[in-house]
Amino acid sequence: MKFAFAALALAASASALTPPKSAVASATRGGSLEVGALKAAAAPIKEVSALPRGGVIANFVGVDVALLSYFFFWYLGNYYYNITNKLALKNSGGAQGFPMTIASLQLGVGVIYALFAWAAPDMRSAPSITFDDVKAMVPVAFCAMMAHCASVFAMSAGAVSFGQIVKAAEPAFAAVLSQFVYGKPISKAKWLCLIPVIGGVIIASLKELDFAVSALIAACSANLFAAFKGNENKKLMETKGLKDRLGTVGNQFAVTQIMAFIMSLPLLYLTEGSKWGEFRETLSTNSVVKNNFLYSGLFFYGYNELATMTIKKTNAITQSVANTAKRVIVIIGVALVMGESLPAQKLVGSAICIGGVMLYSIIDDLMKK
Repeated sequence: MKFAFAALALAASASALTPPKSAVASATRGGSLEVGALKAAAAPIKEVSALPRGGVIANFVGVDVALLSYFFFWYLGNYYYNITNKLALKNSGGAQGFPMTIASLQLGVGVIYALFAWAAPDMRSAPSITFDDVKAMVPVAFCAMMAHCASVFAMSAGAVSFGQIVKAAEPAFAAVLSQFVYGKPISKAKWLCLIPVIGGVIIASLKELDFAVSALIAACSANLFAAFKGNENKKLMETKGLKDRLGTVGNQFAVTQIMAFIMSLPLLYLTEGSKWGEFRETLSTNSVVKNNFLYSGLFFYGYNELATMTIKKTNAITQSVANTAKRVIVIIGVALVMGESLPAQKLVGSAICIGGVMLYSIIDDLMKK
């Protein structure tokens, strides 16, 4: 685990490709994962607007090594986030434990890292945004917070693989919002692509051993808020001069995460405030919960920033293929590690759903050719 986060941070900083020597997390009895404490802070996440020629990360024989490393560590971070997140939730009582507390404080872990990055010399320049910019970012931050919290609750109530399959249906929510809320109609071809997306989720859910209505509702809620976030973010980026005042994509994500964390605190208080003392006791007595909770916060921040940087460097089709591959890796990889059920029907349903998502993303471009 130490290796994974250190490597993730190194990839984002684009300062080296060789990860430091470290110990790998080991499984404890009962399927939980106990992680050794970090001996040193992870390498700082720096962002570069252009790759240095002749540097460690550069184009090698026509291959963009930096972009490939972004993809690899984005996948790695997402994979480990799902594992550590599920283990922290599972060992603290699942849906009946502290899902909202863990979701909120995961954002808080990222906030600490972001503030450190701005304060540390030569690491990252702080943005020069105005109060009006902050107000304009409120809808995006709120949707990001709700999408994250709903996603964490879905993972606490059901299998990671099931939650990921339902979350893959996000284009269906985005299509409805785009058509009926934001007044941006989508093509008939895209509407047709939603048939395998929704059908795949239904097929995968029919014999889901870990099926829970609460998990389904939470995952659908996460999709809804994620779709709103995507549309609001497009509107936000049209704000004159905002990109220049933010400075970097990393700063945009950092500011959004800080605002999302602040917004999550009232929700934490209302839903699980009465259990705060119990949560502190759990952290002090259960190292599995404490370590996986902390790591999940770091992995969440790291892989999301890398994903943002990766998307900025690629086109729509590449992004679609990348997201499709990521879903497959997470669904199968995490299910195997966590011992979740993967019957043939579930695999077929997920394949149909994810295939439909990829087709939805590229169908308009294919129709133009």
